[in-house]
Amino acid sequence: MSARIDHWWSIAKHGVLADPFGPMATAGLFQIGLPGGGAALDTYGAIAFAEEAIAAKTGLLGLASAFAARQMTARFFIAGFADAGQRAAWLPRIAAGEVCTAISISEPGAGAHPKHLQTTAEPDGTGFVIRGRKAWVTNGPVADLFLVLAVMAIEDGRKRYGLFMVPKDTAGLVTKPMKALDALAPATHGELEFDGCKVPASAQIGGMADAYPAMALPFRDVEDTVGTANVSGLLSWLLEKAAVQLGRSEDNALRLGRIAGLVSLVQAASRLAVAALDGEGQDVPARVIGVRLLARDIVGEIRELLGQGPPADAATARALAAFDMLASVAREPRKVRQLRLGNSIGSENQQ
Repeated sequence: MSARIDHWWSIAKHGVLADPFGPMATAGLFQIGLPGGGAALDTYGAIAFAEEAIAAKTGLLGLASAFAARQMTARFFIAGFADAGQRAAWLPRIAAGEVCTAISISEPGAGAHPKHLQTTAEPDGTGFVIRGRKAWVTNGPVADLFLVLAVMAIEDGRKRYGLFMVPKDTAGLVTKPMKALDALAPATHGELEFDGCKVPASAQIGGMADAYPAMALPFRDVEDTVGTANVSGLLSWLLEKAAVQLGRSEDNALRLGRIAGLVSLVQAASRLAVAALDGEGQDVPARVIGVRLLARDIVGEIRELLGQGPPADAATARALAAFDMLASVAREPRKVRQLRLGNSIGSENQQ
């Protein structure tokens, strides 16, 4: 794994923003997290390791998260739920870097709340016709295959969802890039419009009655957990930046040493949390919550340290802005998990 990262960095470091994904394909990074590349690569831990390394080398949260989004989407949905034919058709091309997959759940004005999603997939002969819109599709402008969550039925007032593979060249599909978020460069986001897109029955992934609780909800937790590796990598990068910028003094050394100790705790907790996704150890929801909160405090202290010197360079300013931006994403679901955890504490003693 480390050899792949080193190979990627040796060919990418002088033009990582100009060509973010080409060197990754050359170095074999798109095999990471997928079956076929060996047991060491076929884990969420492998994706997290690479994501952390990318962030630590570049300070680009957008680049690291764009890579991880490609790999998590392919691993969770296609390797995890697709049938043998679907996996054979797509996974080798994804691993080679020929195909980028993107998950499409959120919609304009609705977010990802299941009550408000409107995109539909209606049976039509031997397949389905998809109509609707999607927004905030990570990697949307560069994706070749969209995995689209759509309403298939409404039973007793409750929507039932299916997940469908829709190639970008499907008739009736229009892709639109969204306004670029400079802090997250080179990550991109897009909108999709489905004007009667017909897909075969074989495009549906999984045969469950409702894909939202079976796939969309657990994927959100996978994203949040693996994403702690991105935060961990950025903290390492910021710590190095602060060390270079600060003058040498005993007080600064004490503060840097303290921050380094806290960063090591974030790294350890992140790796334990991701390992649980791979069935290694116990899943402890408090770990992810703790990583996010401790990282926020560490970034605050690094900001304070950097404020003692000259103004931060453009790369550091962008990294800090990206941290703030990603911290605000999915804030409500994180709040719900934190409330659930808080309510569970001491509940057994109150019964």
